[in-house]
Amino acid sequence: MSQPPVDVRVALSIDASPEQVFDAWLDPARARRFLFATAAGEMVRAEIDPRVGGRFTMVDRRDGVDVEHTGTYVELDRPRRLVFDFAVPAYSDHRTRVSVDVAPHGDGASDVSLTAHDVPAEHAERARAGWGTMLDALAAAVD
Repeated sequence: MSQPPVDVRVALSIDASPEQVFDAWLDPARARRFLFATAAGEMVRAEIDPRVGGRFTMVDRRDGVDVEHTGTYVELDRPRRLVFDFAVPAYSDHRTRVSVDVAPHGDGASDVSLTAHDVPAEHAERARAGWGTMLDALAAAVD
């Protein structure tokens, strides 16, 4: 019997304003540096239509194989919150809703909290590690 899906949460304080953090998620030049990028891969495509109902496609080439990550924006409330549905079609048709909340922290810094909703329980730890790695890379992308 499989376990029910879980929510995965990661958080990080970033030395950048909420506006800088929020905008990085919607700017292809910055997003390609952290969004679904891997250390061993090469981001070969980053397309973003930054509006509610708009889509994004990020393609990371890993060992010669292109891995496409797609999504649709559900909520954009600059600079506080963005929500999107995302999937990796090559591996599954399952879509995960991701909420990113950004709050000011101190002088020019931000607290970023990301929740991936309804993650299959068997993928929770891998998802937590992946989203955590992305937030770390986000911090470098806004520097």
